[in-house]
Amino acid sequence: MLQLVCDKACTLKEFTDNQYAQGSFFWSYLMKNKDVKVNGKKVGADVPLEKGDVVTYYLTPKQEEKIAFSTVYEDENILIVDKASGVNSEAVFAAISREKTAYFIHRLDRNTRGLMAFAKTAESESALLTAFKEKSVEKTYHALCVGRLAVRSAVLTAYLKKDEKSATVKVFKTEQKGSEKIVTEYVVLEETAEFSKLEITLHTGKTHQIRAHFAFLGNPVLGDMKYGDAAVNKRYNLTRQCLVAKKLRFRLDGALAYLNEKNFQSVYDAALEQ
Repeated sequence: MLQLVCDKACTLKEFTDNQYAQGSFFWSYLMKNKDVKVNGKKVGADVPLEKGDVVTYYLTPKQEEKIAFSTVYEDENILIVDKASGVNSEAVFAAISREKTAYFIHRLDRNTRGLMAFAKTAESESALLTAFKEKSVEKTYHALCVGRLAVRSAVLTAYLKKDEKSATVKVFKTEQKGSEKIVTEYVVLEETAEFSKLEITLHTGKTHQIRAHFAFLGNPVLGDMKYGDAAVNKRYNLTRQCLVAKKLRFRLDGALAYLNEKNFQSVYDAALEQ
């Protein structure tokens, strides 16, 4: 059992997705069995919540143990975790914050696996936020993409524009009104007749950059339900993108410079889901 207090108006589903990863994993089970209570009353469907509402979840011990993230590295300044697919970054932060002081630095898409860094002090929060903003953190991704790339390695420039209404982005070859420049570097690690496994370095970190950019090239990330190839995804019964935030490296000054000597790597692989 886990009892949480709602901190702002939202729906029960939104609250669950952002606060309790295991509840999010087993949402349908919880609703079917009415194993959630809001202010002491059982509910079997999504309902609106208000600030101060008390939500109680009743999962089995086995369900509660389903791994949403694991610790890769921790010291007095920083915590680095390996996030599972199907987990909101906010839910990872919420779980950590229930155990210790933590500061949110950056996020990953719900269905992207891999490394996330959290600060543990106000001083390290400031240093890490600055480092991410100034591109002093090297983020490397692995992706399994549909088809073969025209060349085995390249640094690609394009322009990305957000569509707030659809919560998507669109990539253009030339600059458009309201667009932002993106730079994406890749190297082909492996390839078959159907797929290419890529190592990708982001020189700009825009919303859905990897997924939208490679879809624009005609090589969408396998399993991507927003920008991907629906027919291929259906053929392989995939609903989550084969994309991993694989590596983190820091180039920091000051008190956190010791992190520059460390290489952090996710245990996840960009591969067909089993």
